[in-house]
Amino acid sequence: MADFKIIFTGDAASPRGPYSQAIATPTTIYCSGQIPMTTSGDILTRPAFSIAQMTEQCIRNLSAVLSASGSSLSKVVKVNVFLTTMDDFTEMNNVYEKHFSHKPARSSVAVHELPLGALVEIECIALA
Repeated sequence: MADFKIIFTGDAASPRGPYSQAIATPTTIYCSGQIPMTTSGDILTRPAFSIAQMTEQCIRNLSAVLSASGSSLSKVVKVNVFLTTMDDFTEMNNVYEKHFSHKPARSSVAVHELPLGALVEIECIALA
């Protein structure tokens, strides 16, 4: 039997498909991508919300998932950011750097579209 645990918390957006919020191993937490979705299932999108607010929601979700796994944002070692347009990069980055001052490795890419009409999605890998 594999030595891992499926992580789920009601303090982050619930998965909308056949995947876990995260998988925890004895040394590493692998978090699924988080879109700007609230715990009640509302998607933050334009024009009511800015990319900054959407990014905050993604990071809030990641923080809750990491906390449920016994880890934290300060233990993140790798981040992948997906944006539907690189025009939003600077605004996303301004929020991102407030939460990841330890500067984990990161990739940021533009994609054609994201699930449920989201404009940003963030996933990460953290130490346990």
